Amino acid sequence: MKEFELKYGCNPNQKPARIYMENGELPIEILNGRPGYINFLDALNSWQLVKELKEATGMVCAASFKHVSPTSAAVGKVLDEKLKKACFVDDIADLDPSPLACAYARARGTDRMSSFGDFIALSDVCDVTCAKLIKREVSDGVIAPGYEPEALEILKSKRKGSYNIIKIDADYVPEEKETKQVFGITFEQGRNNVKIDKSLLEEIVTENKDLPESAETDLLVALITLKYTQSNSVCFAKDGQAIGVGAGQQSRIHCTRLAGNKADIWHLRQHDKVLNLPFLDSVKRPDRDNAIDIYISDDSEDVLADGVWQTLFKTKPEPLTREEKKAYLSSISGVAVGSDAFFPFGDNIERAAKSGVSYVAQPGGSIRDDNVIETCNRFNMVMAFTHVRLFHH
Repeated sequence: MKEFELKYGCNPNQKPARIYMENGELPIEILNGRPGYINFLDALNSWQLVKELKEATGMVCAASFKHVSPTSAAVGKVLDEKLKKACFVDDIADLDPSPLACAYARARGTDRMSSFGDFIALSDVCDVTCAKLIKREVSDGVIAPGYEPEALEILKSKRKGSYNIIKIDADYVPEEKETKQVFGITFEQGRNNVKIDKSLLEEIVTENKDLPESAETDLLVALITLKYTQSNSVCFAKDGQAIGVGAGQQSRIHCTRLAGNKADIWHLRQHDKVLNLPFLDSVKRPDRDNAIDIYISDDSEDVLADGVWQTLFKTKPEPLTREEKKAYLSSISGVAVGSDAFFPFGDNIERAAKSGVSYVAQPGGSIRDDNVIETCNRFNMVMAFTHVRLFHH
């Protein structure tokens, strides 16, 4: 197949629309459904992310994408019991033996509000456990290098048989130059083939130079996630997964605040009060996600008010107070953060510290690098200068 006709482009009025190859055939096979323009943008960006993340870490991985930016990406580490409950996968008995399902459980469970209706990328052949997990979540489609026969049938039954399933040639290598048009004008550039691996973390510029292997992995997760995130962007990572992505902001500090706030929510979802919210059995997962998001916020009264809580909970929950949230978050440490360009001011580090950041990777090169390093030293953080900018547009 050299080209594939699309129903329309980004919007219904943008017709005609297609994807095509100028040379050779498309490296994909559409096994089910009819993916759209934005579906393919998500699919091809997310596939690059998981392919590169697996090469860098040696672990299977998955990504959850929405509107051409990752909500999260993760490697296939087993989830502890609290995290399973927070990600709504504690009822899947055979989750642990499937690293791929663990990876997607982490990626989907990180920011469930943003992941609603996501496009999924899997680094390896989709197995039955992962397919069962995907089937029960609201999602637009999946891309992977292959599917076990039973897994494929499970996925084909999703969305009344219209679920988008794409198989990609894992050995496909694109041409070195890429082009796109804006306002009828063609842009051309070399593909961003910069290799992200542990060698980028060798120049540690802080007084604390203790960078454990687990933190190296987290920083690689953050940096590779940023490579496929709309800029400006900042990514927080912990335990092999991106836990907060701030994408497409005009200022660096707003990226850091957005990503940090998402990381805080991810941590707070594992608070005992949140894990033990007495939901009615009739409340579906998306409604639980929304209720949890509000319960954690400063607007918790919106779900705890009389006449409202009865529609969600068996009994009225105790509020999670601001003091409790602050105390819980203050106990967090060992979080990693990456930035797609240099941090221009120490205020980014100040904000990162509030979300338990201990490890930082950024290009460096600001005229205020000394201020940023000094701020890291004040919090006893480890910071590496990568000298690699990762803008993505």
